[in-house]
Amino acid sequence: MKRLFERSIKNKETIVIFYMDQENKVTQRYVCVLKFNDDYALVYCYYRKKVRTLKLENILSAGPRKGIA
Repeated sequence: MKRLFERSIKNKETIVIFYMDQENKVTQRYVCVLKFNDDYALVYCYYRKKVRTLKLENILSAGPRKGIA
């Protein structure tokens, strides 16, 4: 996941993640990573249409965006 996040930052690429929120609801989100550390990722979230801080432990999976214009 670290390499994917680094590539998103470097190339300003949108990636897709599956994220579990505080209420244990899983959502699919398209994000662009702005920066991250061992615990959190600062992303622009297209689902919420704003910059969000996400706990890395709540990101269930992440991958490159495919088939989205």
